[in-house]
Amino acid sequence: MPVATAASPWYRHLWPWIIIAILACSVTLSLSMVFIAVTNPDPLVTDNYYEAGKGINRSLNREVLAQNLKLRASIHLDDLTGEVGLRLSGNSRPERLELNLISPTQPANDRRVFLTRSPSEPDRYIGQLQDRVTGRRFVELLGAESEQTWRLFEEEQVGAADLALGDEPLQAAQHRND
Repeated sequence: MPVATAASPWYRHLWPWIIIAILACSVTLSLSMVFIAVTNPDPLVTDNYYEAGKGINRSLNREVLAQNLKLRASIHLDDLTGEVGLRLSGNSRPERLELNLISPTQPANDRRVFLTRSPSEPDRYIGQLQDRVTGRRFVELLGAESEQTWRLFEEEQVGAADLALGDEPLQAAQHRND
């Protein structure tokens, strides 16, 4: 007659510990993802889509004004000195321009530069960047003409080459004028 052997307790076997380790890792990683999601909310989501939609019409009016003034801008960003040089062609010569280099995904990397008109060259504007800007950006140039604000806005790859604004047709404005 065979003698019954005593079974070892469950905690002495390898497989229960592997299953417990998988469950513990899953819970730990899930809790860390919840913590990251709560402490770093997405800044790109807007709460009030109606207000954002109304802003599109204001923006298009500014772009239509820039198109009617036949505005074009060529922008040079000097990587070494941080100087921003801009040449503006068209029917507007404000004393001061605002250049916004907007990161599509990281609001902390947005840059704003105020440009002043050169006294010697009326179509040239000069400003200063505090740090180097590279990569894909929404480039926005704002100016005023007769108490109205105009806007040139395009998506550009900022780098070694000069940027050109106003060279692409404004599709939405063409449809509105039809």
